[in-house]
Amino acid sequence: MAEQAAQSPVSLGTLPVKKLLVQYSVPAIIASVATSLYNIVDSIFIGRGVGAMAIAGLAITFPLMNLVIAFCTLIAVGGATISSIFLGQKNYQRATDVVNNVFILCLIHSFIFGGITLLFLDEILLFFGATAETLPYAKEFMQIILYGTPISYIFIGLNNLMRATGYPKKAMISALLSVAVNVVLAPLFIFVFGWGIKGAAGATICGQFAAFVWVMVHFMSPKSFVHFQLKGHWFTGKIISSIYAIGLSPFLMNVCACIVVIFINKALLDYGASAGNLAVGAYGIINRTAMFFVMIVFGVTQGMQPIVGYNYGAGHIDRVTQTLKIAILLGVSITTSGCLITEFFPDTVSSLFTIERTLIEIAKRGFHIYFLCFPLVGAQIVIQNFFQSVGRPKISIFLSLTRQLIFLIPLLILAPRWFGIDGVWGAMTGSDFLAFIVAIITLFFQIRHLRHNTAAGINT
Repeated sequence: MAEQAAQSPVSLGTLPVKKLLVQYSVPAIIASVATSLYNIVDSIFIGRGVGAMAIAGLAITFPLMNLVIAFCTLIAVGGATISSIFLGQKNYQRATDVVNNVFILCLIHSFIFGGITLLFLDEILLFFGATAETLPYAKEFMQIILYGTPISYIFIGLNNLMRATGYPKKAMISALLSVAVNVVLAPLFIFVFGWGIKGAAGATICGQFAAFVWVMVHFMSPKSFVHFQLKGHWFTGKIISSIYAIGLSPFLMNVCACIVVIFINKALLDYGASAGNLAVGAYGIINRTAMFFVMIVFGVTQGMQPIVGYNYGAGHIDRVTQTLKIAILLGVSITTSGCLITEFFPDTVSSLFTIERTLIEIAKRGFHIYFLCFPLVGAQIVIQNFFQSVGRPKISIFLSLTRQLIFLIPLLILAPRWFGIDGVWGAMTGSDFLAFIVAIITLFFQIRHLRHNTAAGINT
């Protein structure tokens, strides 16, 4: 494993692109699927072991969970991207310094964000749409998650670096380890010990702790191609600014997702009448299902990132564009499969989460509308992450804002007034379509410019 990893950074610029994309994307996809699956499994255990209102309470936590992830991906994605570019430039010491800086930043972010959020948890959840019925479930779940943020942040941050520095299989194993522990412990904590929704959160943190140990052992080993160095730089201004600049795109994407979910929850509560809480629960089911396929696409982009970053850093623009084309095709294929499954089997999907018939019917209607333009989402996500991978965060940020803020918020405000709950689902569909059009136009004009860039022109 060590010898293979030691050669892999160089192979990013020499092996066939298709072979590399398989080598890097398949482990990332498996890891992403595993992560998404344990979110789904949590929801299934909560829905069947605690109740329909607990599903609604879990859905209320989505905005806050997006914020938790936002402050972590700000570091993780930025660090992974610039480490790949440094490896492409053969600057191995700077790539090592990135690992040190990512570790410190993960600790700082986790303590600041986790601590402040715990102090104002009730107020935050109420602002996000919690009601008297759903607040207890949402609070119990988030308290455990927030206590575990130092473990979660370091695991996610270093796992991204593990993949970017030539260890895609080990990064996959860490994600699988986290899922396996969670899947074993969640039913035990919920059904046997009777810990309810707190048990689901506790199982999640236990799984992440197991993966945390795995990645720490890797980066503490001198046999790893890039590892912690006590004599290296641990808090470097230029590296930190580069991490933040590139990581700003996924950060804003998650912040936008947080804002959007607030609008969605409010619209569902306002236009759902007596079924408002159940409508929020239906969104929780739809969101978990959509994220399953989106996470697979993210697996493709995670596999694409080190290939694109290295070759862009080395000035191999033809290999960069070839990787992009294949990744777009894969992304569209994945989200198209999600559209077909939810179109033809909505009851089956909903029934995995709950036996409450009203909740199933609301989710069924939502599936039919929400997933209409879902095939286009795969291409939009790949294009957005492509610009992030070549160190063009402003374009990536703009594309992330189109889908999750610029188009969606106005549609969420207007469409439900005319079409009720159907307008909520339709707003998401319309936003997906418009964001795809903008992404394609942006890519068309930018790709010619990228071809003229060389490694000497990259500013990291």
